[in-house]
Amino acid sequence: MDRRKFLNISAGAAVATGVAGMLPGCAAAAGAQRAAATSASDPVHIKLSEEAGTPLKMRFLGTGAADWNGRDDRGELRRLSSVLLDSKVLIDFTPTDEDMIPAGVKPEVIFYTHSHGDHYNPKAALKLGIKNVFLGATWVERAKADFEKAAKETGGKVPEITPLSLGDKVTVHGMTLTALPANHATGDLKEQTLIYLIEKQEVRVLYATDTGGIPAIAARLVGIDPHANGKAITGLVMEATMGMDGDEDFRIFTHSSVGTVLRTAHMLLDKGRYTPKEGQPVYLTHMARTLHGTQAELDKTLPKPLKAAYDGLEVKFTAL
Repeated sequence: MDRRKFLNISAGAAVATGVAGMLPGCAAAAGAQRAAATSASDPVHIKLSEEAGTPLKMRFLGTGAADWNGRDDRGELRRLSSVLLDSKVLIDFTPTDEDMIPAGVKPEVIFYTHSHGDHYNPKAALKLGIKNVFLGATWVERAKADFEKAAKETGGKVPEITPLSLGDKVTVHGMTLTALPANHATGDLKEQTLIYLIEKQEVRVLYATDTGGIPAIAARLVGIDPHANGKAITGLVMEATMGMDGDEDFRIFTHSSVGTVLRTAHMLLDKGRYTPKEGQPVYLTHMARTLHGTQAELDKTLPKPLKAAYDGLEVKFTAL
């Protein structure tokens, strides 16, 4: 789509509660509870710890897609996509993000969206001291083998690895993360990739990377499907791999464009399913080097309410 036409257009424009377990230290009990819940097709609700307090703090460690491999000819650098929540919980992590962990911060929990190497790196997780890993149940055995191999090579200790099925909830450090289906594919055709709903008291942030749009089942589980009664989200972070002019790029089956994110945001705002604090933007992440301009160009041209996140950006999400 022509950029000027795009800008003109843009200018006008209940999850079931399952079984509760305790981790770490009670893996066997949680496993038994999981088996019972799975047999009944119910989502699992695992509690690691509970802490009160808002807002939800998100630090973008990396905001780039897989084609970032150092500084480009424009002088720009984006590490591979990863976020740190309340300085304690990671979503995805690779060696490119190591220097973005603040001094003195030692997260011990990580949630993976999928097994692509620009999101998933067991050696990096072991080096960081991760003790609890959560990822999709469809590839958990492969992940266990990967971590065992990484532990032998590094001398590290294999963390507790917990499989997540769609709708499963994990409460850790005062946050609850819900596993949701993404529209994305890996080399393993049986792997169900994930996006996450992050909740902290009244704050509800949808973190959606990598995915081509928001799948219907994910929208229904979160409660933002206009056809069903649900609770609005208060924050949205969404990938825009394909850029503003890349709607016909080959990645269309598995990634989103700026236009996809903009239309999603407009619809959710119009239907009352996205109720952010006044002035809070929708943050874009997982931006392809080959399909995006510089940060300065993005800041100048992106239509509201979109904003390009950047490595090191810290955001505090609050409820109304």
